[in-house]
Amino acid sequence: MINLSTLDYVLIISFFLITLFIGIYVSKKSGKDSTEFFLSGRNMPWWLLGVSMVATTFSTDTPNFVTDIVRKDGVSSNWMWWAFLITGLLTVFVYAKLWRKSDVKTDIEFYELRYGGKPAKFLRGFRALYLGFLFNIFAMAGVTLAAIKIGSIMLGLQPWETIVYAGTVTVIFSALGGFKGVVYTDFILFFTAMAGAIGAAYYLVNLPEIGGIEALITHENVVDKLSILPDFNNTEAIITLLVIPLAVQWWSSWYPGSEPGGGGYIAQRMLAAKDENHAMGATFFFNIMHYALRPWPWILVALASLIIYPDIASIQEAFPNISESKLGDDLAYSAMLTKLPSGLLGLVLASLIAAYMSTISTHLNWGSSYIVNDFYKQHIKKDASEKHLVAVGRISTILLMIFSALFALYLQNAKQLFDIIIMFGAGTGLIFILRWFWWRINAWSEISAMIVSGVISLIFSSESIGILFFGDEGFLPIWAKLPVVVFITTAIWLLFTFITKPEKQEVLIKFYNKTQPGGPGWIPVLEKVENNKIILEENKNWNVPSGILAMLLGCILIYSCLFTTGYWIYGEYTIAIITSVIAIISAFLLIKTWKKIKTDIL
Repeated sequence: MINLSTLDYVLIISFFLITLFIGIYVSKKSGKDSTEFFLSGRNMPWWLLGVSMVATTFSTDTPNFVTDIVRKDGVSSNWMWWAFLITGLLTVFVYAKLWRKSDVKTDIEFYELRYGGKPAKFLRGFRALYLGFLFNIFAMAGVTLAAIKIGSIMLGLQPWETIVYAGTVTVIFSALGGFKGVVYTDFILFFTAMAGAIGAAYYLVNLPEIGGIEALITHENVVDKLSILPDFNNTEAIITLLVIPLAVQWWSSWYPGSEPGGGGYIAQRMLAAKDENHAMGATFFFNIMHYALRPWPWILVALASLIIYPDIASIQEAFPNISESKLGDDLAYSAMLTKLPSGLLGLVLASLIAAYMSTISTHLNWGSSYIVNDFYKQHIKKDASEKHLVAVGRISTILLMIFSALFALYLQNAKQLFDIIIMFGAGTGLIFILRWFWWRINAWSEISAMIVSGVISLIFSSESIGILFFGDEGFLPIWAKLPVVVFITTAIWLLFTFITKPEKQEVLIKFYNKTQPGGPGWIPVLEKVENNKIILEENKNWNVPSGILAMLLGCILIYSCLFTTGYWIYGEYTIAIITSVIAIISAFLLIKTWKKIKTDIL
């Protein structure tokens, strides 16, 4: 436990008061109707939404997660989440415009726009609870677990105390301010969190025990952890960290904030944008900040922790009051922060509180939007007034907070949840990519994929069932599980797609006219429409190929920026200059390509 100075307390309390003030200030307008409460009237600019996306994914569990994997497997282990950049940029240049055109309130409402009949109604209601309640609680529990660990090490708080103090303020301003309160506070949270992360990294790397960046990267505990790419002589590392994430994971798995085709709270922000161009701009800003710049302060602290706390035993020795159930390499980040001086300590604690509040408030508002708009309004009280829906939204916000807090008490580390969510969504991602462009996908495609991926994931996660299926060896190798789940799930949903009836012609035409996705996948439908010559001609002017080219250029740009930042830090200036030149060239080409896919707004 650390002793906070008066200055530290002033910084932390001021931050709490500012966020509460914003929530109270915007509460009257946010409570006007459900569109205001969940989408802020669909008039948000790209820069505000982009900052909100970045702030939301800051999270308290992310630095802990990064520290955990860097300490165990080095910097290159981050490719397990860096690979999601591909789907992030596909969302920017292909799906952002489509989501904004759809004009739905949530991405779950999409189901009754794209599909029809009872299967669509069931899918919408079930996914609302499946994602808005179950998976949302999983995600929030991981964030709350990180807050518990930070509170235990830095403030000596019991788990329930951390939940009560941080959770109460968060749930109050989330319930009062709605989406507008979340986005406005995210703007403050972003700069607070960035300042805290960068300030902490700079100070900790220059501690006398570490001796600066040169001493850090040459230390015997660190030198074998520095490589940005995995060891190409280690076949399993290459398969696990590069081949599977880049060839399979990014398009096949559903993960909050990185959904193939866009979805969740990223879709919520695209739907809240002024227009399609603002939706694209916001999502691109998020991706470049999320992948290119933000990881390095966390990585540096993780590497520095290997010198001061080389193993878990050293962490336990330094903090003997930590429960054994919560011990792990992810605690090293919080342990390092205890060495910060007064003032900077208060700023960093405020930044961690900011990260927690931003992520939790987003998940609360997003999950509540599913429960209210896609379940309660559709199945419980169809004639509910707007004020009634806002009230239900506020109640569901509180309940989500309570359930996620309770679940967090039983978790041990964030990596557990990452693996669970990746496996449960394996094989469903391709549907989310293709359903906009292939008419034949129907509601049964999604229902079958959702059920099969869940069942197969449970089989692979259960030791007793694993032995039953795979003999005495039990489990498949870890790196083989995801591709197997993806293959089985994809094969089954494709089978269901072809053995069930397609969606009715009127449903498909209504969806096409609303979103104008274009492409060859819609020609069989459009050919049956009367006076279809104009529609077919418009379909030829398909800008998705340009969008895919922009995605590839964007990947080169952002990965180049990621590598450039790392190599400048490492002092490898020749490689840094080369990657800088690649970044500049790719940025120039991306700007030219972007102009081809930009929408002319009247």
